Amino acid sequence: MKLTAQVQQEYIERYGDGDATPVDPAHFVPPQGLFLVGYLDGDPVVTGAWRAQDASPEGFRDGDAELKRMFVVPQVRGRGLARRVLAELEANAAGAGRTRMVLETGTLQPEAIALYTSCGYTPVPKFGLYREDPLSVCLGKPLAGTA
Repeated sequence: MKLTAQVQQEYIERYGDGDATPVDPAHFVPPQGLFLVGYLDGDPVVTGAWRAQDASPEGFRDGDAELKRMFVVPQVRGRGLARRVLAELEANAAGAGRTRMVLETGTLQPEAIALYTSCGYTPVPKFGLYREDPLSVCLGKPLAGTA
């Protein structure tokens, strides 16, 4: 998919390498996940997804929904598209019985951190492939109606 390749290129530009976290399209099949793509004038411009996670050695808790592949093409950033996709993903995950949305981002993505913190995300114990990486930032938020 075009946007998935673009987000990987952004990671390469910022961090020197793409995201190596395993991502299988089957992880996002409802009701265990959802992958959204938003279009503007017929062009894909925003993406975001969640997948179900439960307690694991990687640091997840039972009921977690892991946010993945949030990305807005540079030309349309600042229009609230990521915020709208994030709200839809949160609502969908809560509707699927997930109790907390968690995400991993990096210190070299301050605009992403600003978006998430402005939407109520707070630091959580690190999880996933990059949990030992000093550039990794993990955030979480209880999902509405599940707290």
